[in-house]
Formats: sequence, C-alpha cells, structure tokens
Amino acid sequence: MKILPSLNAIPADRWLGIMLLTLHSAIAFGLDSYWTRGFLLLHYGAFLFWQPLLSDIKSSNPRIITMIIVSAGLLILLDWWLIALWIAALIGLIGANAVAIRTRRQRWIYTLALTYLLAILVAWVMLQIFHSGTLPPILLYTIRFGLLALPLAILLIRPSQTELKALSVVDVFYGLMLFLLILVLVLGSFTVVAVTGMPYLQALMLTLFTLASILLLLSWLWNPHAGFGGLGQMLSRYLLTVGLPFEQWIAQLAKFADNETEPQHFIQQSVAHLSTLPWLTGVSWRTDKLHALIGAATSHQFTYSHHQLTLNWYTPRPLSPALQIHARLLSELLSYFYEAKLREQQLRHNAYSQCVHETGARLTHDVKNLLQSMNTLVSAAQSSEPDQADALLALMQRQLPQVTQRLQNTLDKLQTPQQIDSQLIAASAWWSQLTARYSHCNVIFDTPFIAYDWELPQDLFDSVADNLIANAQRKQQQDASIRISVHLVCAEKNTLSVCDSGDPVPESIAPYLLEAPINSEHGLGIGLYQAAKQAEQNGYTLQLTDNQPGAVCFALSSAT
Repeated sequence: MKILPSLNAIPADRWLGIMLLTLHSAIAFGLDSYWTRGFLLLHYGAFLFWQPLLSDIKSSNPRIITMIIVSAGLLILLDWWLIALWIAALIGLIGANAVAIRTRRQRWIYTLALTYLLAILVAWVMLQIFHSGTLPPILLYTIRFGLLALPLAILLIRPSQTELKALSVVDVFYGLMLFLLILVLVLGSFTVVAVTGMPYLQALMLTLFTLASILLLLSWLWNPHAGFGGLGQMLSRYLLTVGLPFEQWIAQLAKFADNETEPQHFIQQSVAHLSTLPWLTGVSWRTDKLHALIGAATSHQFTYSHHQLTLNWYTPRPLSPALQIHARLLSELLSYFYEAKLREQQLRHNAYSQCVHETGARLTHDVKNLLQSMNTLVSAAQSSEPDQADALLALMQRQLPQVTQRLQNTLDKLQTPQQIDSQLIAASAWWSQLTARYSHCNVIFDTPFIAYDWELPQDLFDSVADNLIANAQRKQQQDASIRISVHLVCAEKNTLSVCDSGDPVPESIAPYLLEAPINSEHGLGIGLYQAAKQAEQNGYTLQLTDNQPGAVCFALSSAT
C-alpha cells in the first residue's frame, strides 16, 4: 500500500527546504514555546520523506513504525543537547548525500542547507547549551528571521527534470566522518568553556583552529611527497596484507599456474593453499564439474561467485570489512587465473582438433591426386588402340609402382601425421615421372635447366605439382583453349612453376589464398593452404607470382 502518493511525488529538494523551515520554526524561539513539539513532528515527517536511506520504501514497514515511536520518545525528552546531536546527524547525512552531486543547482541547494545548519548550531543551539545569557537584539533578530532566507531560498530554487529523476547516492563513510567532526566541535567547545572559563566565542575559535590544524596535519601525512609513503599508502598496504602478504599469494598462485595445466587440479591446489590461512577454518569450491570442501564449515561464511567458480570462505567469527575486501580481492584473482586455465585448455583442444582437421584435409588431397593419376592411366587405357599395347604396357609398368609407392606414403602419414616426409629424389628422375604421369594430358612441360645430381623433396613436389595442375585442369575443362605449362629450374635454387592462360584469381580471394582455408565449390578449400604449409615445413615457399588475365602462375621455390 502506497503512503500518500501525492506527498511522495514532491521532489526531495522541496522536502529538504520544508524540513529546515519546520526545524527553524521549532527551535528559533526556544524549546518552551507551545508550538515547538508540533513543528518538530512536522520536521520529522518531512525528514522521513526527504532522507535518502529509506526513500524507496513504498509500504508500511516495522522499522518505520519503530522510528516513529522512538521519535515520539525523543520529543518527550527534548533538550538542547538532543537538538545539537540531531543537527549534527543532519549535517552528516546531507554531507554524505552531497558527495555525488554533479549539477550546479543541487550544489547550491546542499550548500545552503549545510550553511543554515552550521549557522543555527553555532550561533543559537550551542549558545543555549552554554547559557551565555541574553543575546543582543540584532543577533537575536538575525537568527530568528534572517536565517529564514536560507530555507526559503532552497524552496525557490527549481530543480531540472533530470535532477528530479536522479537517484541519491549516500557516502556513509564521508557522512560519518562529518558527523564526528561536528560532535568534536560541539564537545570541544564545551570542554574549553568548562575547563578554562573562556568566553564561548573564544572557545569556539580555539576549537575550530585546533580542528583545522589537525586536519591539515592529517592531510599532509596522508600524502606527504617527501620520501614517506604516507598514511594512505600504509592503509592500502594494510588492507592488502591483512590476511597474508599479498606478494606471497600472487607468487604462489603464479607458481601453481605454471606447474599445473588442468584447471580442476589448479583450483584444488590453490584452495588448499588458501585453507592454511590462520583466520579461516575451511574453504569450499564448486565448478561446473567438481566441488570439494577443505577444512571445516562454520555458520560464518563469505561467498564469492564469478562465472563458473564459486568460493565459500568459512571463519570462526564474522569477517571484518577489511578482511571482506581482502577475501574478495583474493577470490577475484583466483577466478581470473582459473578462467585463464579454462581458456588454455580450450585452446589445446582447438589446436588438437585443428591438427586432426588439417591432417585429414591434406591426406584427402593426396588421395584426390592419386585418383587423378589413376584416372589419367584409365583414360589412357580406354583411348589406346591395339597397336599401342606395348606402349600402354610400358606406361603402366612405369606409373603403377609410383602410384603404389605414393599410396603407401599416404597411409604412412595417416598413421604418423606429425612426421615430415623428407625423402629426396633426383630432380631429373622426378621430372621424368611427372611428365610421364601427365603425358596424355594437354600440359606443356618445360625444363630450362636442371643441374647435375640436383635433388628434390619428392613428397612436397608431388603434392604441390598435383594440386596446381589439377586446379589448372579444372579451368581447362570449362575452356579447352586454356594452355597449361609447367616449368622446372634447378640451378642456384629449385623453382617449380605452374601457369595457365585462364581467368585470374579474384582480388577478394588472392590475399588469403595461401594463408587460410577459403570457400571452394570443388573441395574443402584447403588444398593450396596445406600445400603452402607443407612447403614452409620443408624450407620452401609457395607464392602466386602472377595473377593477370591470360597469365596465372604459381611458383614453388626453395629458400636458397
């Protein structure tokens, strides 16, 4: 059930002005006035509508009822000390709410509110506490009527629409420090007056000067810039090393990460190391696969969960705020290392799958090349005449042993995919085998120069030559006028070139043709990519040396 929807619609800054206005009406004319307690009740009601801590509560709550009962009791015990304590609490709450203010209008509103509360506390409430006697009329009229301008100014400042919808952010620590400073001001002034008999104004100035000096000294000690780390650095170091030396934990965590590759074993070792902390009785951890408890569980626990890891810290007593920060920091570091281990494991799986895929794809192309050679022999046998029987028999005797040997090499690579075949063959012998294998195809073979006793890696040159010639023949099947030429030069370095007079490779594909698998309508799109990698493993390079209409050339060259 909503409480007075029309009142809830009033902006918080309006309630702040009404709260200060009713407070002024209650105390500016003394606490003996017959309207004091009535205005204080109105003031407290305006405070409940303004205050940022419980402003989101829309229905009745036992805590609100308790606050109302307590406020009624305080009204019965009303005196100036209680008013001073209440104003100090208001200053702390307004200061805590003003930390996150960014707009100029709201800064003005909270500045006016703090100015009014400090003025009414110093110039009126503390004077009543110290019984300073009758005030001069001009000061009395200034307090009773002049200070009214500040709450009225707050009511007259019109907030923007964005400020009406802005949520209050309360800095509790800042508000508590401000509240304690005001208490020190009040109690310090009272102590100086009571001990030394000094007039109130002098006691107030002495207290303010002492507070300012202490704050100035603390601000310098917080960050002195003189070779000393300062209180701020000492506090940060204490928060980081409250449970154990932070550097020691990071070093041990990195050591576990280096020595252990499995994520589950890593998290188990790390949690076991955590459980040795003196302020812990046990630690439990849970992932998507395993869970375990090391030590003993208690009723006091701190839980941290991040993605796939959940940690429960069990302690003999509730954790202090500093230890909670420390436990959260250690938990986040452990979770980040665990996620890194999971990604490392996934990368290993992906590398294994990629190796299997690439090996299978390469062997598939080898088998396709063997089938291409078999098809050439079958085509030669089908198209031969009876008077060509001797030539056909000689061709079969030359080619079938080569096909059988290549098939055996393919099966060997299937059994040991990591092994690189480095069997060498004389360049002239390999060239003779290649020309004989494609003797019945429309392919031009040219050998400008082959050095004496020059050797080639047979498996590499067979695979690359078959891939390049098969790709060119695919073009030739669509256009019979395309010429295919194969060149071999063995001099200072080995160079095998395969050229055709067909259309060039599209510009969108050419940069990636030999560096990554590409989409293909005739296979897996990985033949040239595998050929390029195989060439790199053997110390060769495969390049698209020419890509123009009528002149498309690939070249396999040795490094030296």
